[in-house]
Amino acid sequence: MLRFEQNVRERIRRLQDQLQETRRELRLAPENIESVVHIALALAGQPPLLPAAVAGIPRAFQVPDFRDPSWAPCLEGIYHPHDYTKRPIVFDAMAVKDRDDVVLAHLNHRLVQMCLRLLRAEIWAPEGVRKLHRVTARIVPDHVLDTPAVIAHARLVLVGNDSQRLHEEIISASGLVREGRLSRMNVMQVQAANAAQLDDEPDGYTKLQLQSIWSNVAAGLTQALEARSRDRAAAIQKKLAERAGQEADKITAILNELTQAIRAELAQDESPQLELFTMPERDQFERNRDSLRARLNAIPAEIEREVRQIRERYAEPDPRLFPVAVTFLVPRRHAGGR
Repeated sequence: MLRFEQNVRERIRRLQDQLQETRRELRLAPENIESVVHIALALAGQPPLLPAAVAGIPRAFQVPDFRDPSWAPCLEGIYHPHDYTKRPIVFDAMAVKDRDDVVLAHLNHRLVQMCLRLLRAEIWAPEGVRKLHRVTARIVPDHVLDTPAVIAHARLVLVGNDSQRLHEEIISASGLVREGRLSRMNVMQVQAANAAQLDDEPDGYTKLQLQSIWSNVAAGLTQALEARSRDRAAAIQKKLAERAGQEADKITAILNELTQAIRAELAQDESPQLELFTMPERDQFERNRDSLRARLNAIPAEIEREVRQIRERYAEPDPRLFPVAVTFLVPRRHAGGR
């Protein structure tokens, strides 16, 4: 029993570490999810979330009554099941622990799902229709950069041989702009510069200068983005190979359990009540047992086929790159006005 409890605790610890790593990789911080909802509601022309005062929770919001009826399903689950009062929402999972007076707006919540779909559609909307700009300029403190930089963001999708999506993430590549030319930055420099950007924008003259040098840096930035995608695809290969092994082991275990269940069913003696069955019922009983035997004989070939399909799916994933947005970062001393 002690060994069993230790194994369970170790498994829970590994799962917690895996969960935290996934949250970090996918940037699933509560403030990021909150930002998605705020931006999507503004783009859709819906009333914004209103700050709500909740004891012990610093950031809680009241969901407004939406103007568009298509947003009405987002209110499902907001009302308390007993007194039907409208509860505030929060984006931090730790804030709702042991509480039922607030609602967690997680990734599968209807409101968050609808906002994510709206932003995804805005990114790929044609020119003249989209409301979301794909180019921006931001100011960074002078100690972060000594010259302007440009960051390209792209969506990297790895597709298997059967056209199934195996992996998806947002990657970025960047370079410093020196004398109108691009000088590449490493991953750590990109992350530091991206994290230091402020909400302030450069003045109009600086933006015109950035537009004028775009043709000189676009090709180099595209090459940096493609190189980054190849590096990420190579790094993800090991993780995909591990996932292929896990899926193969899982499907094998499921079919082996089915094998044991069928054998146990066939090993049972005929019921004494079988003598009471009519002839059609006895024939049906025998047909059922014959069907179980046929299913049992087909399982080994099915295991081999399923494992082969999984291995082939993950064998040579095809990386596909979709550029999404560009961010110019300008040191404050080069940015002119606000």
